Amino acid sequence: MNDRSAQRLAMLQEALASGGTLHLRDAAELCGVSEMTIRRDLATQPSPLSLLGGRLVMTSYPGVTPVYDLTEQQASHYHVKHRLCQRAASFIDEGDTLFVDCGSTLIPLLGQLSHFRELTVVTYALNVANTVAALPNVRLVLLGGLFHASSQSFGSDGMRDAIERLGINKALISAAGVDWERGVSCFHFHEVAPKQAAIATAMQRLLVVDASKFGIVRPAYFASLADFDVVITDDERAPGLLENHPASSLSISVA
Repeated sequence: MNDRSAQRLAMLQEALASGGTLHLRDAAELCGVSEMTIRRDLATQPSPLSLLGGRLVMTSYPGVTPVYDLTEQQASHYHVKHRLCQRAASFIDEGDTLFVDCGSTLIPLLGQLSHFRELTVVTYALNVANTVAALPNVRLVLLGGLFHASSQSFGSDGMRDAIERLGINKALISAAGVDWERGVSCFHFHEVAPKQAAIATAMQRLLVVDASKFGIVRPAYFASLADFDVVITDDERAPGLLENHPASSLSISVA
């Protein structure tokens, strides 16, 4: 390891030893180098530090949320996600207006929309929009704003109002964490408003989530299980886990 690079990373690690985050600009100022140099140090040297949303965090520090990488998530549990989306497609009717959430879980669903003659898809996710744009039978409503590359999604102050003005039949929602007591959560706070608006507006709310998300709590809470009509999952234990849950009207569809 380059001595100067090692010294800089050690200095930053010490600054974050008690937890918290450090803005990249402040990290560069602390080390007396440019932001690009700090980025290069992180990219080329082994370190417990990671850059998340323009801030440095200790990824090995207890309680720090792992970095979300959409490319990595797309390859994770792909066959399970495909089964979940096959089940989700069975809830869609001709002429529906669908809210399709961001992330990787719902991507396999989009290839199944070509079987319908007429649909509308509302989304704030660029990867969803790019796929839907190629389907001639699907009308696309892309909600814009500031682009967040980590999740390939947009965020804006007016997104909640924009969604609430639409007539959404089904909201297909993904999540990074599902806990029976602490609710449904995701990694990114800019996703909370569109998720909540879609849940509040839609006639039917479907949570599509694989079993690896159960018992996990992520930083951004956005709903309780009682806010959903259906949970589509691959965990056969899910119905039993809900027996004593207050969301008594919630149904479980196991793919």
